[in-house]
This record gives sequence, C-alpha cells and structure tokens, in this order.
Amino acid sequence: MKKILISVAALALATSGAFAQNTVDITTVDTDGNGTVSLAEAQAVWKDLTEDAFKAADADGSGELSAEELASLPAPAAQ
Repeated sequence: MKKILISVAALALATSGAFAQNTVDITTVDTDGNGTVSLAEAQAVWKDLTEDAFKAADADGSGELSAEELASLPAPAAQ
C-alpha cells in the first residue's frame, strides 16, 4: 500500500507541469509598449502559435490580446 501511495504521489508531481498555466507577464511580450499583444509579439514567445489560436484567444476581436486574453493562452513551450 505504501508503494502505491508513493507511486501515485510521484506521478502527480511529474505530470503537474503539463497543466501549468500561462504565467507570462504582458510587459515581457508587449515589445512596443502599447498595452496589448499583437500576433507577431505573441509568436516571438509562442513559436508554434497559429493565427487561428490567436484569434480564438482574442475574445473581443480587437486583433490584439489584452492581459486577460493573453493569460488564456497555454504556457509557452520551453525553448
């Protein structure tokens, strides 16, 4: 029983990174300092971000992501 609990705990710790939320600060991504993030700015951090995924995150349809919309993106892959 003890081995099972240890195995489950180890598995839970090992997989927790897969569910990590995006913790990127908008000021890191917003290189032009206008307070929002363009597709080009986002793709500099999220190398595999598609235009469709960007548009899906752009809840208000402004063509740029606010801090709240940016937070909806998954954590960027480690480079």
